[in-house]
Amino acid sequence: MPYALREALSAFRRTPLLAGLSVLAIAFALFVIGLFGLTAFNIRRAIEKVEEKVEIVAYLTDEATPAQVQGAEAEVKALPQVASVRYVTKTEALATAQAEMEEFKDVFTDLENNPLPASFEVSLKAGNRSPAQVERVAKRMEAYPFVEDVRYGRDWLNTIYALRRIAAGVAMVIGGAFALVAAIVIATAVRITVFARREEISIMRLVGATDGFVQRPFLLEGLASGLAGGLLAALLTYVTYRLLGSSKFQVEWMPSEWIVIVVLVGTAFGLLSSLVAVRRHLAEV
Repeated sequence: MPYALREALSAFRRTPLLAGLSVLAIAFALFVIGLFGLTAFNIRRAIEKVEEKVEIVAYLTDEATPAQVQGAEAEVKALPQVASVRYVTKTEALATAQAEMEEFKDVFTDLENNPLPASFEVSLKAGNRSPAQVERVAKRMEAYPFVEDVRYGRDWLNTIYALRRIAAGVAMVIGGAFALVAAIVIATAVRITVFARREEISIMRLVGATDGFVQRPFLLEGLASGLAGGLLAALLTYVTYRLLGSSKFQVEWMPSEWIVIVVLVGTAFGLLSSLVAVRRHLAEV
């Protein structure tokens, strides 16, 4: 077994409490980031679910001929932003109104003529639901002479996208702050480990050990602590998700790529923090 790996393993055996505290410091620092990531992901999913309901409704005049309706339906369906187009007849519109507004059922029944217009209900593809794209499709439909009105909730849609931009900005700021705090906590924990073995480092330097030879065991130790801390943070985040999922909250689990990133970040933090701490100590010896 290489000397550096053997020394790193023996360090865990010699000071298990200190090594455990380092792992816990890394784990809880990354656990906070994991919780924030879980929250941010679910906020994003909630906004995306609302966006999925974005729909354009074009109301047609009674003078629209079947040929005009079929031609317009084919043209709109061919637009790159459009996922589907559904033609709703006057009869279907009245039946829907009767089913959804039961308090006015008698009013609809007593009507001599159906006052509700036929319409197109247009659903858009994912990634094509921004206010600008929705407005582009709406204006295209308004150009038909037999289209009386087009509605898609412009103010509501603008509000949703404003919330999305705000959520993204807050996620970047708070996520960056948590990452900075995690880096400080991890660096401090590793610094304590190095300081506890300062006499060992001094002796190694006195017998002629190079800086690289001295650093390698500490780097492996930091890498192992970071990896263990990242895995523990991922486990704690998953346990929290399961606890929330078993309650009244509807929570979705993060993509697996995010968890891999948490573990890799913990490993990198442990390695880099060890490198910085050992180099600072070697400079003072």
